[in-house]
Amino acid sequence: MRAETRHQLKQDAFSRVTMEAAERTAHWTVEHRSTLVITIAVVAVVLAAILGGWYYLSTQDEKASFDFSQAVRTLDTPLRPAGSPPQPDVATFASAKERTDAARKQFQAIVDKYPHTRSADMARYFLGITAADQGDSAAAERDLKQVASSGNRELASVAKLALASLYASSKRTKDAEALYKELINKPTTSVSKVTAQMQLADLYQSSNQPTEAKRILEQVKKENPTGEAGQMATQKLAELK
Repeated sequence: MRAETRHQLKQDAFSRVTMEAAERTAHWTVEHRSTLVITIAVVAVVLAAILGGWYYLSTQDEKASFDFSQAVRTLDTPLRPAGSPPQPDVATFASAKERTDAARKQFQAIVDKYPHTRSADMARYFLGITAADQGDSAAAERDLKQVASSGNRELASVAKLALASLYASSKRTKDAEALYKELINKPTTSVSKVTAQMQLADLYQSSNQPTEAKRILEQVKKENPTGEAGQMATQKLAELK
């Protein structure tokens, strides 16, 4: 996975995908008919149980969201120049690997402690892309697949895009192609149709399928005649000639 692509995926995930973990709302409906058999006391017990469950989930989401923000900050922590000692009042890391390892521990802790929160899904996504960064394709595929199958449609699409990029870099062209086509047919706010189209064109070009790459780029150009995507497609088409 190319460095610029990985960086873009991280930025897209953090900027495009809404941080819903701290705002998640539990919805419920209490249905009952007033009869002589159902007493007010029973209704009160049911309501108390529901309110207790809502409070618990809300608290878990809030804690998970805070921990997630700390883990993301760890990924953005500066690196010290080679040979420089750590400063007591300034957080730094000696290497990118040390920084990534520290962040991965934090993301994994969120998954373990708050498995049913949106922040846990986000944390697992970051586990996937950082595993890919470190060359652990098996772990990256496992985590990204799990996020891709989650109920969070926006985040799932970003995970599919990252997974397709992982497959492409691993020469699993058919698997990558299938995911890009799925994203083209079912675009989201996080991953637009044109984004998936351009990635698919790159896949075809890198796998020696210039005819297919040209077909996709011409489609992008036709569908976006005056936009930036159309201009990019025109430029890439010129490179293919």
